[in-house]
Amino acid sequence: MIGATIHLVRHGTHDLVAKTLCGRREGVGLGEAGRSEARAVAKRLAGASLTAVYSSPLERTQETAAIIGEACALPVIVEDALIEIDFGAWAGLTFSELDQDPSWREWNADRGRAAVPGGESMAHAQLRVATWLRTIGQRHAGESVAAVSHGDVIKSGVAHILGLPLHFYDRFDIAPGSITTLHIGGEGMKVSALNEVAHE
Repeated sequence: MIGATIHLVRHGTHDLVAKTLCGRREGVGLGEAGRSEARAVAKRLAGASLTAVYSSPLERTQETAAIIGEACALPVIVEDALIEIDFGAWAGLTFSELDQDPSWREWNADRGRAAVPGGESMAHAQLRVATWLRTIGQRHAGESVAAVSHGDVIKSGVAHILGLPLHFYDRFDIAPGSITTLHIGGEGMKVSALNEVAHE
């Protein structure tokens, strides 16, 4: 069976990206830098013969996806499986606040087993995104699609394909506005490009 090419795009930069763990918090849109990153991604993907553009339901991902969709003359399909990890009680806290919490330090030391207070584990996020990738691989066999999601969600999908334990999540980067390209189906799953950063 011919596989699908899936371009996983991390949303562009927002004004809180290095300050606050936004999680699924509403009303977090792109800053000007993020819009510039999204335009660069759109320019890069405009020649990729996309047949669909998917997005997490959150504002910052939908804004990024809309710019890509406009460049490719495609509507944006909102996909719940691409949503950010549910960070529960941590959502909305600054990183300086989180650094004082032992459970936050535990989470970053062992993403495969540590729990998020009142939220979702990274292992659960990995399961939902891996299931979605297999579905898309079948649905879009022989085609290329873009899917706009979040850094840790993309990392969990890449770790699944590479067979990496989740506690190695910090051994590679997924930058805002980056493209990570996967091939799903056919002879299996593989990562053909990781954290490709486009420029306007």
